[in-house]
Amino acid sequence: MNLPLRRFGRTNLKIPILSLGGMRFQKSWNQLDFSEVSLKEQNKVENILNLACKYGLNHIETALHYGTSEMQLGHALKLYHEDSIILQTKIPPNPNIELFKENLKTSFENLRVKKIDLIAIHGLNNEEHLYQSIRDGGCVDVLKQYQKDGLIGHIGFSTHGKLSLIKSAISSNKFDYVNLHWYFINQNNISAIKLAKKYDVGVFIISPTDKGGHLHTPSEKLFDLCRPLHPIVFNDLFCLRNIDVHTISVGVSKEDDFDLHLEAVSLLQNAEEYVPQIVDSFKDESIKCLGLEWHNCWSKNLPTWDQTPGNINIPVLLWLSNLIDAWDMEGFARSRYQLLGNGSHWFPGNNANSIDNTVDEKELIDALKDHINPERVIYKLRALKDKFGDKDISRLTSI
Repeated sequence: MNLPLRRFGRTNLKIPILSLGGMRFQKSWNQLDFSEVSLKEQNKVENILNLACKYGLNHIETALHYGTSEMQLGHALKLYHEDSIILQTKIPPNPNIELFKENLKTSFENLRVKKIDLIAIHGLNNEEHLYQSIRDGGCVDVLKQYQKDGLIGHIGFSTHGKLSLIKSAISSNKFDYVNLHWYFINQNNISAIKLAKKYDVGVFIISPTDKGGHLHTPSEKLFDLCRPLHPIVFNDLFCLRNIDVHTISVGVSKEDDFDLHLEAVSLLQNAEEYVPQIVDSFKDESIKCLGLEWHNCWSKNLPTWDQTPGNINIPVLLWLSNLIDAWDMEGFARSRYQLLGNGSHWFPGNNANSIDNTVDEKELIDALKDHINPERVIYKLRALKDKFGDKDISRLTSI
């Protein structure tokens, strides 16, 4: 199958609009010896890679800290000519450049290749990470030396950071591409995508199916709002109809996970027949369930998490509450809620568990003094605490 290709910014690579994400097809999140991977487990990776290439997903994305993903992928890649695959991996920034170099060396050893087409700084999530990356003698300079030596093709960054940080990284002109979050339920980074176009920076959308709302397990209401499409198909079309988006990640743990994404590609030329109508359905339901004023104004004049008592991340928590109240996205909201306070720089700020314990209502009312409805904010925060506050989880990796 020939997937449509888009020019990946100034890398000039012709990249398929669907990319194979390597986070979920590994045996373990722990670093293991290859002898600990069974033949069945390795065959699973090889079968997925074979199907990806058959369908045209020849851009493969992984990371040093995706457990055994790099290693298993490296063993599978020996079956392919290097020129037939566009390979991307990601390495976290490090203030210790020697450790960064060691990590880089490990990725080459894991992947068993002479050249890696795309290497991203993984988790450029705060100003310290940006400084570590672009300072003189920093991580990017190390990658540039590898680039001069013909060992890597292009340098990018992957981020869960705030919009202003992403735009600072793009405008530094140090990066050829960016991996970021943008999909229907979270459109905050649209101005970063527009800035990337200005700097001719490639745009890769991270995990639209999972981070875009756990669309592999949608609620009945989500199904209804997306009709006649599956929510995965709708979200893919929403992303890909933006021509400034060059590729989206397809996370695959089993062979039939490709099917709905391929359906979206088959409908891409007709995206405007579907997407605006479904967007209007979501908007109408949000206004019906939340009220017009709240729908339009809930996010205005909110304090940031570091300006809030207890470092409660009110903007994210209200977003999650709205997803539940308007579109029944409780499973996704639960997972995000429980990561707050447990995900380090990947998910900054805390959830609402401290309300009425170490943080009292008066403090929050004061922090919310410029908001349209502080009392409703606090009511929604308490409702989230009552619903989800009994459990905590950690991010899969702690880099």
